[in-house]
Amino acid sequence: MTAVETLMPAIDAQLPQLRNLHLNGHVGFDSLPDQLVKESVAQGFCFNILCLGETGIGKSTLMDTLFNTSFDSTQSTHDLPGVKLKSNTYELQESNVRLKLTVVDTVGFGDQINKEDSWKPIVDYTDAQFESYLQEELKIKRSLDTYHDSRIHLCLYFIAPTGHSLKALDLVTMKQLDNKVNIIPVIAKADTITKVELHKFKSKIMTELRNNGVQIYQFPVDDETVKEMNAAMNGHLPFAVVGSNDEVKVGNKMVKARQYPWGTVQVENENHCDFVKLREMLIRTNMEDLRETTHRTHYELYRRHKLQAMGFSDNESKSLSETYELKRQQHMNELQKKEEEMRQTFVIRVKEKEAELKDAEKELHARFEALKKQHAEDKKKLDESKRKLEEESNLFTQRKVTMQTQAQQSTMGKGTEDK
Repeated sequence: MTAVETLMPAIDAQLPQLRNLHLNGHVGFDSLPDQLVKESVAQGFCFNILCLGETGIGKSTLMDTLFNTSFDSTQSTHDLPGVKLKSNTYELQESNVRLKLTVVDTVGFGDQINKEDSWKPIVDYTDAQFESYLQEELKIKRSLDTYHDSRIHLCLYFIAPTGHSLKALDLVTMKQLDNKVNIIPVIAKADTITKVELHKFKSKIMTELRNNGVQIYQFPVDDETVKEMNAAMNGHLPFAVVGSNDEVKVGNKMVKARQYPWGTVQVENENHCDFVKLREMLIRTNMEDLRETTHRTHYELYRRHKLQAMGFSDNESKSLSETYELKRQQHMNELQKKEEEMRQTFVIRVKEKEAELKDAEKELHARFEALKKQHAEDKKKLDESKRKLEEESNLFTQRKVTMQTQAQQSTMGKGTEDK
């Protein structure tokens, strides 16, 4: 219980009791609902849908069919290494009501061999929209009336019509998202399995969701005007849907349908699929509740966690200045700690560098001494070689002189004999 909730009984006791007074004539505040409706219509409405499912499962076609228009969504390449989210916003008008509709497609979901983290870009995108709204709320000068709310109001999760069970990827992804968005699971291309298989498949899906703790959106039953209808529709989840942009002549009128050699599947025929139920629940009955649930439940959960991380807590009656001072002190302590760590790291690195320089100096000195010794030895060898060469040169000169003398004496002896 928060401090405010604790003080509420005491505050109520001090307040004067309310008195019911009778008006003597018409005042005019009974027009407040009309004023609110007029203001809402003037501002327009926004609604954001996340279409989550595998490639080629019929997400774009169902959107076209739901809103009875062609969004002309361009085909995306599906050779991406991961999941990419593509957002398109459209202005729709019905009578005098304007709707700004944003459709977010998950391109490449389920295409990768390794699907372990396929859910992460989707969660990151959802959180990013919450964060954007929170930052707008925290501004001193807010402009939420003109702010484009990009928070996801509905996640239509398209389940492949295998007829067996949910894939592990489906369960993991929905579990990661169930506290962030309103999830409505739909069985896509429901005309590809029989009614008996479809009934068993629906039951199997709901059992697996319950067993794995996955929370999906439940149509509200607190409003007496729609209580019975919503309760009945909750029993039809997940909706088995068929989408089509083609019109086929059935009887005397043209209807949206899918035509096969064996027959025609009419999109708005409740005996053929649950498309009408989905449209009734999603657009005509519970669209505002989806918007309100997003704001009151999912966004408030995100907001509370973020504010707690910033130092604000529901369980502590601290003022803004106290919270700021506490966060400032924590920041300063953390800064001092980091400075000390950096100083210690710097000292260690300086010591390591000094040791490296000393080792390098020793190595250079050792190399210098070795080179000096080698130089001395080479000089000694060179001097010895020079000395030997000089001795050999002197000996050669002596021998040359001796031989020349002997040659001259021999020549002179021969000349005397001839005379």
